[in-house]
Amino acid sequence: MGAPRGRERPRGACRFRGLRLVAAFRLPQLAVDAELAGEPENRGQHDEGEKYGYGQEAQECVHGSTVVRPDRFRQWQDCHTASNYCHTRLMLKNVAALLLDEVHPFELGVLCEVFGLDRSDEGLPVTDFAVVSAEGPVLRTHAGFTISTPYGLDRLEEADLVAVPAGSHFVGREYPVEVLDALRRAVERGARVLSVCSGAFVLGAAGLLDGRRCTTHWRHAQELARRFPEARVEPDVLYVDDGPVITSAGTAAGIDAALHLVRQAHGPAVANAVARRMVVPPHRDGGQAQYIKRPLPRTRCDTVGETLAWMEAHLDQEMTVEQLAAQTHMSPRTFARRFQQETGTTPYRWLLRQRMLLAQHLLETSDETMDTIAGRTGFGNAAALRHQFVRVLGTTPNAYRRTFRGPAELTEVA
Repeated sequence: MGAPRGRERPRGACRFRGLRLVAAFRLPQLAVDAELAGEPENRGQHDEGEKYGYGQEAQECVHGSTVVRPDRFRQWQDCHTASNYCHTRLMLKNVAALLLDEVHPFELGVLCEVFGLDRSDEGLPVTDFAVVSAEGPVLRTHAGFTISTPYGLDRLEEADLVAVPAGSHFVGREYPVEVLDALRRAVERGARVLSVCSGAFVLGAAGLLDGRRCTTHWRHAQELARRFPEARVEPDVLYVDDGPVITSAGTAAGIDAALHLVRQAHGPAVANAVARRMVVPPHRDGGQAQYIKRPLPRTRCDTVGETLAWMEAHLDQEMTVEQLAAQTHMSPRTFARRFQQETGTTPYRWLLRQRMLLAQHLLETSDETMDTIAGRTGFGNAAALRHQFVRVLGTTPNAYRRTFRGPAELTEVA
């Protein structure tokens, strides 16, 4: 248990209170696909893996995250430095982690590590950090041990930031009314709230996601959108900062969101120093779209099944709707309509998806150069391949390869 405020503490000590373990924009179409006719003019704006509404004046994509800037923070847009180096000097002196039963220890540990350690020996600011129980003095974790804390919900009233880590069954459970009221009061008095992974469901139950952009673990994104239809769920980013509400994707994305808040409050030098101590990158390329395994569903395709097999076997070739329609002895218009009915998508999107999947596979398993991979997948050249990777996955082919192959496996590639 940390020392009371105002009392001398040894440098380097943990400043925990009450924790005890008891065992859009749209890019132009690629030339290689230019002859795929019949696509709507705004195609791709709502594809999986793309962000929504990035053309809005008060919103910006930063390192695989969405940062929505309310009017009172518009001065960020006037900063001539890169957006990730601007900060608003938000108050972040007092942080409370709000725990519910069956909390996940890793997500709680992220909050303790970023906000709960005293790094004053390195000249870094100290945060008054407390672990708060929403359901009694002793809570179970999903890992089989318990956590006890003397702090109840009244501790939230003094926090600048209330952080909600993930927990088991958070997706479908009900939450105590007093917990939801406490979260609403925190936002009303000007505090910020942060969720890690499925902690977003707690914020949603409090009504704090209504009308706001938000995210959660990609596995739960559809359920979050279903349960809270007023929320604007972005399933492919690492975190979303929408005014007083910050939501992060699964597990380690909580580190990205927490460091983002440190950067806002104390500047990039402090955030980078904290990241170095944690041995993590201060920023991560791309969003969580690159971590989602997305095989195309096997649907019953009575009419275009043979054409799909041919397309999959000839991804390196240019294709037009007219050519594909001729193989099925249909007019281009009829073919495009039947294709949509039987696959649930358009020929352009189906082909792009297959090419992306093949490119991801080759990046993960081969040492082929970028130009070779681009040729085998039908993108034509490395620049076109990079263009689509950034557009769909929010990261570059080289960064993707580094992420999904260990350093010992990597060889020099062009």
